[in-house]
Amino acid sequence: MAKRILVTSALPYANGSIHLGHLVEYIQTDIWVRAQKMFGHEVHYVCADDTHGTPVMLKAEQENISPVQLIKRVHEEHSQDFDNFSIRFDNYYTTNSPENRQLCEEIFSSLSDAGLIDEKEVEQFYDPIKQMFLPDRYVKGTCPKCNAPDQYGDSCEVCGATYSTTELIAPYSTVSGAKPDRKTSSHLFFKLSDERCENYLREFTQNTDRLQPEAANKMKEWLGEIGEAKLSDWDISRDAPYFGFPIPGTNETKFFYVWLDAPVGYFGSFLNYLTSDQSLNLANLTQDFLRPGGETELIHFIGKDILYFHALFWPAMLKFSGFRTPTKIFAHGFLTVNGQKMSKSRGTFITARSFLESGLEPEWLRYYYAAKLNDSMEDIDLNLADFMARVNSDLVGKYINIASRSANFLTKKFDGKLSSVSMTDDEIVQYFYSCSKNVADAFESRQYSKGIREIMSLADRANSYIDKQRPWELAKSESDSEKLHEVCSIAINLFKILTVYLKPVLPTLASKVEEFLDVDSLQWSDSKKCLPMAHVIKPYKHLMGRIDPKLIDKLISLNTQKPIQSKTQSNKPNSKKMTAEKTTVESTTDITIDAFNNVDLRVGRIIEAEHVEGADKLVRLKIDLGDKQRQVFAGIKSAYDPKDLKEKLVVVVANLKPRKMRFGESQGMVLAASSEDSGIFLISPESGAAPGMRVK
Repeated sequence: MAKRILVTSALPYANGSIHLGHLVEYIQTDIWVRAQKMFGHEVHYVCADDTHGTPVMLKAEQENISPVQLIKRVHEEHSQDFDNFSIRFDNYYTTNSPENRQLCEEIFSSLSDAGLIDEKEVEQFYDPIKQMFLPDRYVKGTCPKCNAPDQYGDSCEVCGATYSTTELIAPYSTVSGAKPDRKTSSHLFFKLSDERCENYLREFTQNTDRLQPEAANKMKEWLGEIGEAKLSDWDISRDAPYFGFPIPGTNETKFFYVWLDAPVGYFGSFLNYLTSDQSLNLANLTQDFLRPGGETELIHFIGKDILYFHALFWPAMLKFSGFRTPTKIFAHGFLTVNGQKMSKSRGTFITARSFLESGLEPEWLRYYYAAKLNDSMEDIDLNLADFMARVNSDLVGKYINIASRSANFLTKKFDGKLSSVSMTDDEIVQYFYSCSKNVADAFESRQYSKGIREIMSLADRANSYIDKQRPWELAKSESDSEKLHEVCSIAINLFKILTVYLKPVLPTLASKVEEFLDVDSLQWSDSKKCLPMAHVIKPYKHLMGRIDPKLIDKLISLNTQKPIQSKTQSNKPNSKKMTAEKTTVESTTDITIDAFNNVDLRVGRIIEAEHVEGADKLVRLKIDLGDKQRQVFAGIKSAYDPKDLKEKLVVVVANLKPRKMRFGESQGMVLAASSEDSGIFLISPESGAAPGMRVK
């Protein structure tokens, strides 16, 4: 049965550029939404710029423009970045909108009527230089719970504790650097500690499947045991000067805190979407999607750093103001680059715009993220060398290779016309059909990496089929013409099915393939269909190229704030690097071809991979070498997740003397490349290589 789903991603803040860390979430969400639409569900995907708060106000002041001018400019930049990476919102809006203001006032009024708004005198920090009350995020100090230094005024990024700003030890203003004064002001609070909220949130977070298990456990920690709730009332007001919505009845001296109006912006964007599309039924859809009841689903994709707001404050606000509460909250981890936090000095704090300026294609990044993402809150790593190797091997060497190896024969020999022989009952075609549910389930459950592994396994199978049938040999004989026609037609159909499976991840490439195959927009149902017999495809044109290492170098260069130099480095350009290279060349010892032939290098396929308990660096691999299997312990734990290694082709030193280790016997060695300045990269043959083949 078709589902009705409203999907949101967290709102990017309107005082900075979109970077690759942001794109983890938007690409993850976009893939899920595209898959759902291909499955035939009704899905509406909305988002908006988060525009209010002190940071926007101060940045606009620094640039000598109004906050409205600033957020308009940033909105245009964000919209262009999302479009370039094929992030297709049904509506991308702003929280500084009449729809959002109306909803905020309605929610506030409903919570007031329910007795869940309280007024309290609050002692706050006040910047004596800027003459303004300081929001939580503009005060830093030492965490009162774990004593971690340089923590924000509302929560600790080290221990996860939340606290009052005035509890900070040795506080200072991040605006002026001054030691803040303490002043008293009257503030409005949402009574999150109310028994009604506590009881509801325990049910919401613990007795449903709305959250991932690790997120539910974190909520349990924050909620405490029954009868010992740790939730505090939530300050939802801010003093002027402030860029935001004034709270009714306060003579514009108090404003809604940005964290109240930002999530309400999801609904504000949806209302704007309904009014801007005349084909939609405003009254019915407003009721169906924003109010409780019915089968409609509300799905949020967020980063794990804002889980507290989305799993506690937001559901409680919605519940007690008469709005629909989230059906699912999907939290994801952070992005690291080359195993470390993004860094401007290392050139790894990468903006979306600089990625494009480097010449790299957005769909390369979409594919790489998909190959790494799962349904957990684990961080993912963008290893730039692995990124290049995986894209070149998987997308070009495996997937695109299927079309380029078969289409030209069809064009030259048969005018692009497919065989008139039915291919539906062919064994390999039937196998590709049978994988449709597995891949769909992987997209549905956000196990994208699992789905990508299955798709690439199918690509390997398709290439093996071509290798076995040897169309280049069949093309030499007129008597084999019919067989050639059938083989290449089957290959093209396998390519079409793989395109269906990859379309949520690679929509732009899929569009090029649809044009090449001369078909309408592919839907998921097409994964169980062949192209019509005698269907005519267009001449094959280049679909996707390989990543040139120079593009990676350019990307890093564009994002490097300043070069990192050793204190002992010579003033001569690259002198240290040239000396190292010279030393390496001079110390190389030439060997004869006979010596090289003594090393038995074989293609192997990893069939099992697992961590080795008690070993910091080792992964245990079970490798198929064609006529035998070997157990190999490889020191690649820092660079590879074992679950991503299964079915990967590697090169193995097959005649290395077995080595007894305390974990077992290692019966060979896998080849990898590395240097002091990079990670570890397994050497992987092109698709078509088979286990047991000799490397020579």
